[in-house]
Amino acid sequence: MSVAIVLFTRDLRVHDNPALTAAARTADQVVPLFVVDEALVPDRCPPNRAHFLAAALAELDKELRALGAALIVRRGAVVDEVERVVRETGATTVHLAEDVSRYSDRRERALRELPNLTVHLHSGSVTATSTELTPSTGRDHFAVFTPYFRRWSAAHRRAPLPPPRALSVPPITSEALPDPRRLSSGSPSPGLRVGGESTGRTLLRDWLDGPITDYARANDDLAADATSHLSPYLHFGCLSPTEVVTRVDTSTDGGLAFARQLAWRDFHHQVLAAHPEAAWSDYRRRVDSGPEDAGAVAAWREGRTGYPIVDAGLRQLRAEGWMPGRARLIAASFLAKSLHQDWRVGAAHFLHWLVDADLANNQLNWQWVAGTGTDTRPNRVLNPLRQAERYDPDGAYARRWLPELAHLPGASIHRPWRANVDRADYPAPIIDCVGS
Repeated sequence: MSVAIVLFTRDLRVHDNPALTAAARTADQVVPLFVVDEALVPDRCPPNRAHFLAAALAELDKELRALGAALIVRRGAVVDEVERVVRETGATTVHLAEDVSRYSDRRERALRELPNLTVHLHSGSVTATSTELTPSTGRDHFAVFTPYFRRWSAAHRRAPLPPPRALSVPPITSEALPDPRRLSSGSPSPGLRVGGESTGRTLLRDWLDGPITDYARANDDLAADATSHLSPYLHFGCLSPTEVVTRVDTSTDGGLAFARQLAWRDFHHQVLAAHPEAAWSDYRRRVDSGPEDAGAVAAWREGRTGYPIVDAGLRQLRAEGWMPGRARLIAASFLAKSLHQDWRVGAAHFLHWLVDADLANNQLNWQWVAGTGTDTRPNRVLNPLRQAERYDPDGAYARRWLPELAHLPGASIHRPWRANVDRADYPAPIIDCVGS
């Protein structure tokens, strides 16, 4: 009787999961395996992601039990635990999703070195399009988004895969589902959303049923909260990006604008696949960072820069483990371009708090803002006051996250220094921005 292992990584779902589908089709029995990598917990697993992950694994286990299986949980080094499962079950193949980080590359190469085990890597699982989508010039990746988006939009995609009808699991022991308190030593954000496939699918259905129609018009309106909130579910693979793309009606303005954001996600993954060092090194050299200013960085992290539009986003980040894309751009530009601090400082802060942060999107978005990445206008600076006037004109977003300024009416909240706000309640601007 043939046995295959499905090594779940960033594909925590049963719907449209190429690795799970292939294992179920080609083997008599399947081991749905998740390994809690002791190299990553608890010190290196941020609390928001630990709690979201634990909930996602619990929902995955529930979905697998409905198919007659259960999630097999092991704790230790990933490759060692796979090898142990091979010995216990006689498995001859392992299926897993293609990913782009150096960690995932090392994991794949180590798995291929195991004797008597065939490794099947499945593309189009973590991203909607294979990272092997390359330009006709012969380069190993697209360095500019617009031509990438044209190719991405025209690329062939498979139809979403249904869950297996049933699964048979060989006799094998499992540890208990992970307790988030064992995965991380910190406390999560109080407003953190619940992870998991069923939760993500409900959010997707509700998003496609109506709100997406206004996305092109309202996605940058900070007070409207008009984004999908699906990014954490895509990051952990609770939702398939391929399925999401195929369900979006790109003939509408809202659908096309949303698909464009999904393409940006794939674009960053293909850049990192070609240049994994870009996770922490400049993609393009640019020397305009000033000396490290620990006080300024601390004020930025705490959301006390004196610029409400910047501080509101950073306060939301700590409160929810999430912030809208426009708020991320404003906060990142303020640190990298206005305070002239190294983008890696901000990227590390986002990695700690953002539940959806991965190396591809987080790091390369930071590089885009800092001028070291793929932006064709590397000198672009987002002035926080102009951003506030455009994307929070009535001050509703800032008022939501800065209760100490809630008494200031309308747009006046964005210049609290003109209202003689007590500096003990809210600080003066740590730098002077044009137009203040």
